Amino acid sequence: MSGGVVPADEIVLREQQTQSNTQPKSQLHRGNILSFQQLNALAVAIVLSATGMVAIESFAFVLFSFFYMYFLSKIAFPTLNRSQNHPVFDDSSRLLSVYSFVGAVFGLFLPVAYIFEGIIEGDKEGIKAATPHVFLLASQLFLEGVAYSDRFSLPMRVLVPVVYNSARIFSLMEWLRSEISKVEVEKFGGSSRRVVMGRVLAVANLVYWSFNLFGFLLPVYVPLAFKRYYSDEKNIKD
Repeated sequence: MSGGVVPADEIVLREQQTQSNTQPKSQLHRGNILSFQQLNALAVAIVLSATGMVAIESFAFVLFSFFYMYFLSKIAFPTLNRSQNHPVFDDSSRLLSVYSFVGAVFGLFLPVAYIFEGIIEGDKEGIKAATPHVFLLASQLFLEGVAYSDRFSLPMRVLVPVVYNSARIFSLMEWLRSEISKVEVEKFGGSSRRVVMGRVLAVANLVYWSFNLFGFLLPVYVPLAFKRYYSDEKNIKD
């Protein structure tokens, strides 16, 4: 979730980069140990898994993407030069800081609160619909932290948010469909306020992450990242 002007998915790593620039350097390279943000994301994924609401397909997707990331990093996009493996953007954009913060609030914090409230109110359908998106986003944040290790090249840092953002579009569509069906069938746990909250969250996330994928990651972030990677590769060969 790249430095500076980052995808909204990368708000957690943004704080990690800021801390690494202000604290004294140690013998440990950035990315060699799990950060506090990565551990939080991993904890969310584990807790959601314990609820039994995460489908086996989601587990398989996360495991496959984890090992495939290592495969691509060795075969297709090896690290060229660690000293040149810098983020695409600069860390000074206030607009993208706000953009990333909005993504974290609507994409992770509020859905987590929605799920826990559903447990209290007995809204099993709402929990089941929202869980896949939150689980995939938490897994994405964890893997993005892994990809920001100096063992991985810039393209690998790009591919993680692109692949996970693409997968979550489908889970968000299912979430929205489930929330709409509550109004039609009227057989669900929870209050009418919760129905409105669920619909607003589902719509907001679908709009936000669709724009993030089709309006930022694919047309802006991916081309710049690959251009820098292959430019560095050419300079090293020369």
